[in-house]
Amino acid sequence: MPKLILMASLLLSTLLAQAQRDTLITLSTSVGLQFNQKRLIIKPNTRLKLVFQNKDDMAHNLVVTRPNSRLRVVEFALALGNKGPAQHHVPIMDDVLAHTVSVEPGNVDSLVVTLPEGAYPFVCTYPGHGSIMYGVIYATNEPKRLPPPEQDLNIPNPDRLTERGHQHHQTANHPYELKLPAVYRTFMPDCGPAAIAVGLPGSEGGQSYVFDAGQCRLRYAWSGGFVDNAEQWDGKGQRLTKIVGEIYFRDTGGFPWKVGSGLQQPPQFKGYQLVNRYPEFRYIVNGVEIRELVKSLPTGRGLVRTFMFNPTKQAIIFIAPVQPGMRLRPSIGKLTNGEVRLPAGTRQFSLIMSKS
Repeated sequence: MPKLILMASLLLSTLLAQAQRDTLITLSTSVGLQFNQKRLIIKPNTRLKLVFQNKDDMAHNLVVTRPNSRLRVVEFALALGNKGPAQHHVPIMDDVLAHTVSVEPGNVDSLVVTLPEGAYPFVCTYPGHGSIMYGVIYATNEPKRLPPPEQDLNIPNPDRLTERGHQHHQTANHPYELKLPAVYRTFMPDCGPAAIAVGLPGSEGGQSYVFDAGQCRLRYAWSGGFVDNAEQWDGKGQRLTKIVGEIYFRDTGGFPWKVGSGLQQPPQFKGYQLVNRYPEFRYIVNGVEIRELVKSLPTGRGLVRTFMFNPTKQAIIFIAPVQPGMRLRPSIGKLTNGEVRLPAGTRQFSLIMSKS
């Protein structure tokens, strides 16, 4: 009997010790394209379960990386291009320690990881998100020795240095070297909360535009630069990203498509994938999926918008009201009374928009 009691006591001690090393933490999204917690502190060798609740209006993931590897993982995720969705925008590399799947709005997923002593970044690696949507897990027995949040290089903050030593201030546009095309999920002026800013290579100092994922339409375009989103990095979600350059086009209409002859249902945004680093937006209206890809004109100010459709027998009409100072040229049909009626069975259509 004493031997059985001793064995039971040892087993209980082992289970209690393991329980003390197991930790459950729930993360969610918050305004300003941020995680609601940016610093997690645990003891070394803790078996950590992170539950991620997506309360945003767009999909996100949660990726835990090796120390000092966040930016590298973000860049490799961006390089996945059109392979990204199939891999949940997570690159296969040793720097990735654990990750969730792509978590759609309102859904939940989790990951489990055991971390020795150190500082382990966590990040959303969706294209355009990793520059501001990140945080850090500290596995340490000495939390009092950690830097105060306002001086912590591992969490978003506009008033200190980045991991690569670049100053964040009002004129610092980007958290790491900008490569065009570039995609930022951010808050833009004169757009809904689900704005996606896209910087394009090209003439006129570069073209840029904003796509409104809430309304599934392009809102405006500008030339001469991209954006300055330094003020977004404080995570308060109260400031708008600044436009760098001059706006030359504003869409004065609404959703540009009419599908079928019946009641028009509101479009449903289905995300985007990268095609050679360009975002291709997907949305569905009245049962027809439309994919939209936007590029710069080779010369001058303007855009080439290419649309692709899944097979349908329904009539499709592109609605293009007169835009002051802009010339619109459809690849199929004619622009008549602000509309382009596409022939039955059309699978691809382009609209060239140039500043006159």
